[in-house]
Amino acid sequence: MESLNHPHIDEALLLVVDVQGKLARLMHESEAMLRQQQILIEACRLLDLPVVWAEQLPDKLGATVAELTDKLSGLKPLAKSSFGCCGDAGLMDAIEAAGRRQVLLCGIEAHVCVWQTAAALRREDYAVHLVCDAVSSRSEFNREIAFRRMAQAGVCLSNVEMVLFELMSSAEHPRFREVTRLLK
Repeated sequence: MESLNHPHIDEALLLVVDVQGKLARLMHESEAMLRQQQILIEACRLLDLPVVWAEQLPDKLGATVAELTDKLSGLKPLAKSSFGCCGDAGLMDAIEAAGRRQVLLCGIEAHVCVWQTAAALRREDYAVHLVCDAVSSRSEFNREIAFRRMAQAGVCLSNVEMVLFELMSSAEHPRFREVTRLLK
């Protein structure tokens, strides 16, 4: 029943994967995806979740898009050459150093870097919550195939609003009003 587990505010971290340069603008429904990523990042920071930020070969693909770097201020991106984040020692160290066993996963591309990250995290017994409205690929088909593969691998499919309400668990959470304002 692991797939029914909710992310917990004291056990979760946010992993942002490769939302960079011109490639980010080529994603299926890119503007909607970027907006959901902005909300997710800002809300996770309000809720004091650790955030790990990955960039794939930034010297070649460019930096993370400005809409997200504004929300990630004070954090540093971790460059990688492996497609999956877990293939990079620095990124794996950052994930492990957070001391959390639940990973909220967002980024691009669903069928390559996000999928390979999710699969490797599952092999390491992390609970992975794919924030589907904050994930995309250049084609809708590739994104949908990736979602299916991840679900078969035990990844919990979710969305921004669902994850945030699960993290807060009650309207009495001290950051409830601030977080819900982001969703409007």
